[in-house]
Amino acid sequence: MMPALSRADTSILGRWWWSVDRVTLLALAALIAIGYVLALAAMPGMTMRFSSPDTQAMIRQILFLALGGGVMLALSMLSLRQVKLAALGLGILFFLLTAFTLVHGVEVDGAHRWISLPGFTLQPSELLRPGFIVISAWLIAESRRTPGFPGKRAALGVFLLVAFVLRAQPDIGMTFLFTLVVFVQFYLDGIDLKWVWLAALAVVVASLAAFLFISHVHSRVMLFLHPTKNSAYQALTALSAFGNGGLFGRGPGEGQVKQYLPDARADFVFAVAGEEFGLLFCAFIILVFACIVVRAMLRLLQERDPFVLLAAGGLVAGFGLQAFVNMASSMSLIPTKGMTLPFISYGGSSILGMSVQMGFLLALTRKRHQGELL
Repeated sequence: MMPALSRADTSILGRWWWSVDRVTLLALAALIAIGYVLALAAMPGMTMRFSSPDTQAMIRQILFLALGGGVMLALSMLSLRQVKLAALGLGILFFLLTAFTLVHGVEVDGAHRWISLPGFTLQPSELLRPGFIVISAWLIAESRRTPGFPGKRAALGVFLLVAFVLRAQPDIGMTFLFTLVVFVQFYLDGIDLKWVWLAALAVVVASLAAFLFISHVHSRVMLFLHPTKNSAYQALTALSAFGNGGLFGRGPGEGQVKQYLPDARADFVFAVAGEEFGLLFCAFIILVFACIVVRAMLRLLQERDPFVLLAAGGLVAGFGLQAFVNMASSMSLIPTKGMTLPFISYGGSSILGMSVQMGFLLALTRKRHQGELL
């Protein structure tokens, strides 16, 4: 049993257990457990025949959750140097694969974001994200550590290159997420206030341009502002699911929204949770996400290593923002956006990408002696 490990245990497992943030680890385990529950609950017309597509989808989701949990634990044991090297390898590999989707990617709804593999499709940008965040933090921090090193310009150049590829797919949501994460990192680095205002203005201009010139962005915003029963069917159906669930929910397997929404187990899994398990369960999910974000922020307040501050800050900002966008769009608080709920929505790429991201976060926020900082 883990709690029986002695503080005098100098094995890799012993040092990990007494240095890792066990509160965050427990919260992440709770999210994975919720993912298991909703892997069952969000499957429409569930049968136990192995040949059923719903059964196979459920089994794949459970396997990816188990694999993701193992990946997260393994990465949480890395040293800071190993985190940098792992992020560099992941970043290069999955940037090339993301660019590859522009040539031989699977087309879904006009976007080329996936690569077809035996048994499933892979969205490389999901695994590019944690590598990119750590690489960007590494470059920015190195500009402080090494006078004359153009780390900030290099980080900005890497971001523009990645953003160009994501925009070409196109994946506006992922581009927006990468942009805000980079902005958070530069802000944590102490960017001059005038650049903060300039960046905010650029985001406003870019958002307005997307609304005016990108058709699906325009339609989603207009549906959010002027919803009708026919045109905003998914958003209104998801919203009604929360009302049907009430305080305690209709019960596991008793929800109806999953029968009508094609994205019920992915983009609108939070609505499934609201209908079948109720408001209190949804509040618990929000509390778990908030616990992870706030816990990481409090831990970083005492951090002196600029690399750890920037990398962990970017990782947790991306995690929290993605969760907010999914839950807020499910409740029609913002326009709908195809962004998964970490560890809960269906999707192997999303689970593995977020497992890497949180594994890096756990590794970066471990308590270290001065000699272990590198």
